Amino acid sequence: MLSTETLCELSQDYRPCEFRVKWADSAWEITQARRLRRDVFCDEQQVFAGDDLDAIDTQAKTLVAVSQLGGMPDQVVGTVRIHSEEPGLWWGSRLAVDAAFRQHGRIGATLIRLAVSSAHARGCRIFLAHVQSQNTPLFKRLHWQALKQESLHGRPHDLMQADLVHYPPCYDPISGYPVPRRSVA
Repeated sequence: MLSTETLCELSQDYRPCEFRVKWADSAWEITQARRLRRDVFCDEQQVFAGDDLDAIDTQAKTLVAVSQLGGMPDQVVGTVRIHSEEPGLWWGSRLAVDAAFRQHGRIGATLIRLAVSSAHARGCRIFLAHVQSQNTPLFKRLHWQALKQESLHGRPHDLMQADLVHYPPCYDPISGYPVPRRSVA
């Protein structure tokens, strides 16, 4: 008799090709999203010591990029959080993609798209983010405008605003969006 452990043993080099970006709606998604944020902002970038949680987390919505294995959710490979500071004004922050999945190229962009589009569906008129300066070109390609340069946590950031014309409202953020595959050209 075969054990279930040997039925689906994957190589360490395996990388899923299907992902879904959505609002987190399970405890395991939030737990993995917070672990990913710690990995990126505390361990890798050393922006924070120990943990990056703050008061915003008590009111923010967590968005996740989840890899799919056989059509089923497998693991959180990207995350961002959004919150409304006042009616019509929304912020995005703590965008993180697992280092092993950054070469995919569309996970971060799809997280940004759902962040802005789902806020837009909830009355957002202005969507802002403090973006680490090395990521500003990505945001500009996604129709964001740099408003001013700032220093946060000892690092250069740009205060940026999304052009909502390019982000139609998403009324079903729990279903979210599939991450488009790179075209082979």
